[in-house]
Amino acid sequence: MKIRKGDRVMVRAGKYKGHRSEVVRVLPAEGRVVLEGVNVAKRHAKPTRNTMQGGIIDKFMPVPVSSVSILCRSCGEPTRIGVIHDEQGRKLRVCRKCGGEL
Repeated sequence: MKIRKGDRVMVRAGKYKGHRSEVVRVLPAEGRVVLEGVNVAKRHAKPTRNTMQGGIIDKFMPVPVSSVSILCRSCGEPTRIGVIHDEQGRKLRVCRKCGGEL
């Protein structure tokens, strides 16, 4: 999976099409990502030791990774991700449109 936590992405399909958000969590085994403010569900929570207050909470639910595109930092557009190797042999993610580093 080429998308990582902290990446800025744009939703390409579904109810939230066009929304721009940040990746909160990546679930590679399921092929899904959790985005901030996208696909919000109401969940009933009991009071626990961690959360003394029970009630209805908003929970960000996972979205398929195939329905999001990463946003390039330099050109600001949704793009595909390419991989190149630098002189030290490390892998770098690059924008396929402008060639800028992601």
